[in-house]
Amino acid sequence: MTEQNHVTKLRLVEGYKFNVEFDDSTPGFLVDEVKPHGEGSGPNPPRILAAAIGHCLSSSLIYCLKKARVRVKDLETTVKMNFFRNEEGMRRVASIDVQLRLVVNEEDKSRVPRCLKLFENYCTVTQSVIKGIPVNINVI
Repeated sequence: MTEQNHVTKLRLVEGYKFNVEFDDSTPGFLVDEVKPHGEGSGPNPPRILAAAIGHCLSSSLIYCLKKARVRVKDLETTVKMNFFRNEEGMRRVASIDVQLRLVVNEEDKSRVPRCLKLFENYCTVTQSVIKGIPVNINVI
């Protein structure tokens, strides 16, 4: 089975602001760095990564719960990025803590544990980040 590739383009607006555009009908958005470098007018890379991980895990959990016919009353996901400075003094992500607060109807609670054992494995982003992703960089 062949997997589809996705293409995302960033175009400089000014300073550290970029417009993000996708190769489908997904609406684009603005990204920026936090002050003092940028203006903070959009999320920066660590926040985008945190959102991607949080959304992927949340969606994977909801998918499994729907298959199990569990009605989700509420789901709140919190992602905390923990940083450190490496030997060269560069800021890096040390670890990522994710907390999912799930609320379901009492009569559905018995069907939740199976999904809690399965859902993480279906999250494309989190499983890829955990394993490490090769990044090929080419400046032309």
